[in-house]
Amino acid sequence: MPPPADILKVAIEWPGSFPKLMEIDQKKPLSAIIKEVCEGWNLPGPENYALQNADATNFYITEKNRNNIKNGSILRLTTSAAQMALQLHERIQSSSMDIKLDGLKDLANSSRDITFAQEFINLDGISLLTQMVESGTERYQKLQKIMKPCFGDLLSFTLTAFVELMDHGIVSWDTFSVAFIKKIASYVCKSAMDTAVLQRSLAILESMVLNSQDLYQKVAQEITIGQLIPHLQGTDQDIQTYTVAVINALFLKAPEEKRQEMAHILAQKQLRSIILSNVIRSNKPINDEMAHQLYVHQVLTFNLLEDRMMTKMDPQDQAQRDIIFELRRIAFDVECESNNSGSIEKRKSMYTRDYKKLGFINHVNPAVDFTQIPPGMLALDNMLYFARHHQDAYIRIVLENSSREDKHECPFGRSSIELTKMLCEILKVGELPSENCHDFHPMFFTHDRSFEEFFCICIQLLNKTWKEMRATSEDFNKVMQVVKEQITRALTIKPNSLDQFKSRLQNLSYTEILKLRQSERMNQEDFQSRPILELREKIQPEIMELIKQQRLNRLCEGTCFRKISSRRRQDKFWYCRLSPNHKVLHYGDLEESPQGEVPHDSLQDKLPVADIKAVVTGKDCPHMKEKGALKQNKEVLELAFSVLYESDEYLNFIAPDKHEYCVWTDGLNALLGKEMTSEFTRSDLDTLLNMEMKLRLLDLENIQIPEVPPPIPKEPSNYDFVYDCN
Repeated sequence: MPPPADILKVAIEWPGSFPKLMEIDQKKPLSAIIKEVCEGWNLPGPENYALQNADATNFYITEKNRNNIKNGSILRLTTSAAQMALQLHERIQSSSMDIKLDGLKDLANSSRDITFAQEFINLDGISLLTQMVESGTERYQKLQKIMKPCFGDLLSFTLTAFVELMDHGIVSWDTFSVAFIKKIASYVCKSAMDTAVLQRSLAILESMVLNSQDLYQKVAQEITIGQLIPHLQGTDQDIQTYTVAVINALFLKAPEEKRQEMAHILAQKQLRSIILSNVIRSNKPINDEMAHQLYVHQVLTFNLLEDRMMTKMDPQDQAQRDIIFELRRIAFDVECESNNSGSIEKRKSMYTRDYKKLGFINHVNPAVDFTQIPPGMLALDNMLYFARHHQDAYIRIVLENSSREDKHECPFGRSSIELTKMLCEILKVGELPSENCHDFHPMFFTHDRSFEEFFCICIQLLNKTWKEMRATSEDFNKVMQVVKEQITRALTIKPNSLDQFKSRLQNLSYTEILKLRQSERMNQEDFQSRPILELREKIQPEIMELIKQQRLNRLCEGTCFRKISSRRRQDKFWYCRLSPNHKVLHYGDLEESPQGEVPHDSLQDKLPVADIKAVVTGKDCPHMKEKGALKQNKEVLELAFSVLYESDEYLNFIAPDKHEYCVWTDGLNALLGKEMTSEFTRSDLDTLLNMEMKLRLLDLENIQIPEVPPPIPKEPSNYDFVYDCN
């Protein structure tokens, strides 16, 4: 009979003692369980103790989160959150610098837990930290020169603890003094500042600006764009990310009347080109957070167009009408000169004819065409930019279409208005940035007038597609749909420049779009119907289990790994394999690379799978963080993974190739009950799933499938029937 669902079997640790296996009843109050645990170790005062998760988080178990405890969980008996907060509150005020340093380090780690954070904040801990920052800067900087680097920096730990505590949203940002803001701003403005301090300071400034309009005003007075720009020109991507985040926050919170002014300052400081050269085109891959901040900056930049997009043209405004006259003058310059004289009626007739050639809907008063919002005056701005900066292309499009039959001409004016509206929809002009989106386009950082250049490329595409479709005026909406598909498909590959975008569009002709549509339609009909999707979902767990077993079998066979050491010229090897019962990792050193499997008894060291706490990869590995590890090439970094066990113990691996890396990380994750996420797993899943789907969808009616494979026939008595082609 299975045990009740409310009874969980867990292990509970206590420093200096063997862990205890216990059954805990989830119906009992947590205080009663803690009391029972304390009695087992003869510990008085159970109210001073609490249970924690014995993992990397060390979060406290409370009545609210106790349901997250699973069977087999490892917990730790520790000091209660209230007692821990009181102890740290005293330690960080100690006159002993060693005690203060250790206290701040522990505070920075503990503050991630909201249970502890609430207790520390109740002791007015936030005020204590702000006072330490305001008054203790000089002392911290002196200590930074004499304290050992391994102990970290007092100021860094102080700011880290502050950031972690504030992230819980318990305390309002409006409570901080101008002195504190000035002090944080001063760390950002200094040219030579500790990296950790600078990173935390930028994070604090960003949060201040985003969470309080009052603090935005104060921060904006203390920090200028010119003081932030140098941080983008460094090589630390985390610092660059926080710097862009602060700029975005200042941009986002600025009053509407000041945003254009701020955009002008950013243009003067050449922010776009600095981001392009130091971030987008740097040798380092862009991480998710930086991609998000670049996306936010892109959105905020395009949102500056919203005002023009939502502004109707005033048909009586002469300055606005002059822009339309300028479009006519550029397109029909020679013709205008020869027809500069004549009666008013004749000139009106000539204007009407020219406006018709320009493709406006209202031939008499084209200003009426721009009263539709969106795109409003933004469409006229784009048309004028195209006419002035790409004059030859503009004249060619206008004259080319004016020479066609009326029904076959591609109306430039109407097309420009609808295209501008479409581009605003694609780029979501006027919408606030999404919190989880990373969809930035590098090409928009390559030109100061990127939206206008984007329009110029797309209006030429529209004219080209119109000709390829042999469209008439009735086909206008169909052409716009095709053009939208061409643009969105070209954007999906994230072109690095406007020229690349243009080249991609050249390959996406109308004929190519038809082929792609046909191909996708066939695939959709075959594999996107509801019964097929349901079958696919049903099969997937079986395939994943098959892949899991294959990975574990490979771990049981074992692999020879290379030891990397800067002091040794020749490679040293070690071997690791999983026991057949999947409970122990056997490993040991080898003198040379083995020719086959290495038996278990020759591998002296053992690591129980139950002791493994986590598997980390790449830069997170301890052996990639060691001194000199940064000099390792990118290939080694991509093949590194580590198994963490006990408190600070780890087993480091450098896989011989990408395939072995994926096999081992998948296998270890499978042993820990975690998801297998490698690219090889995705590829295997896709291949096996498609193969299984095709097999199951075969028309096998009235066909007898044998239970066992057919026997392999005997070899023939001779091979006289073989023909030698030579």
